[in-house]
Amino acid sequence: MDVKSAFLNGLLEEEVYVEQPPGFQIQDGESILLVQLYVDDIIFVSTNKELCDMFSNLMQVKFEMSMMGELTFFLGLQVKQLNHGTFISQTKYTRDLMKKFGMEEKSSVKLPMNTSVKMDMDADGKAVDQTRYRALIGSLLYLTASRPDITFSLGVCARFQSAPKESHMTTAKSILRYLKGSSALFLFFSSSAAFFFSGYSDSDYVGNIDDRKSTSGSCQFLGDCLVSWFSKKQNCVSLSTAEAEYISMAFCCTQLLWMKQTLADYKCSFENVPIFCDNISAINIAQNPVHHNRTKHIEIRHHFLRDYVSKRKIEISFVPSQDQLADIFTKPLSSETFASIRARLGIMHIE
Repeated sequence: MDVKSAFLNGLLEEEVYVEQPPGFQIQDGESILLVQLYVDDIIFVSTNKELCDMFSNLMQVKFEMSMMGELTFFLGLQVKQLNHGTFISQTKYTRDLMKKFGMEEKSSVKLPMNTSVKMDMDADGKAVDQTRYRALIGSLLYLTASRPDITFSLGVCARFQSAPKESHMTTAKSILRYLKGSSALFLFFSSSAAFFFSGYSDSDYVGNIDDRKSTSGSCQFLGDCLVSWFSKKQNCVSLSTAEAEYISMAFCCTQLLWMKQTLADYKCSFENVPIFCDNISAINIAQNPVHHNRTKHIEIRHHFLRDYVSKRKIEISFVPSQDQLADIFTKPLSSETFASIRARLGIMHIE
């Protein structure tokens, strides 16, 4: 839906908190209607088509609005709804980026970052236009909404925005070249996937050349549908692979707990949510309630993970390295491994 006239009456000098007034919730209702408002655009979805029709008619009667029909485009996201699931992409936005940064005639590549690339500050390298580099990074960041496969490589490039060099620009543009050859890929959300909740956690030990900090990577699934992901350099230097993996699991646990609370609002309850990790030592630390000498150097704030494991809110499970889907968020991968994980994340062509 589109509001025909939207305006701001004046400047607000203080914070405003909005709460839904009583009477708008049906506590015993079997159906759910979700409404999202962005400035003058509204999208809504329901488990009951009659509720959608009712809401649409009510809004058009009370306000001057246009019904745009089934959702196909919203905030740069292209949406394709089929019986077996929903596909989301940013193909048009990607093609616009190619034109904006002069990549239309460049050849495509299979990977956003080659395994041979080792990025550092490159203090002796030739400086490039900082404004243009930041514009490229910012433009690519918006693409991660539908392309989690560029999250790691883009995150690495984003670390050098204060003093970008030619080597950094070349690597950032290789992400564009990768997107050029894969612009038609969609992020798929199956309508028939089993409804379970899980997370994958991984780290790249001391992967950053400049400060020797590790990179945490994580992704969360509802059934087979990827719903959340991140790649982040850790705040401190880890003294072992186990510590780096343990910290990554703590980050993943934080995200899972937040998502559990959100899902509870929709009457979805989960216990013993699994986090899949490929490091046995980190798993043992998470499952051992005793603080021993090998873990006393780990920051206390990360040990909340053990508390939730003991309460059976979170369960740590081992996964073989070849099945660790979070690998794509921590390090450059070979083309074969990258393509395999990308497909298992649900990034594919429309079937």
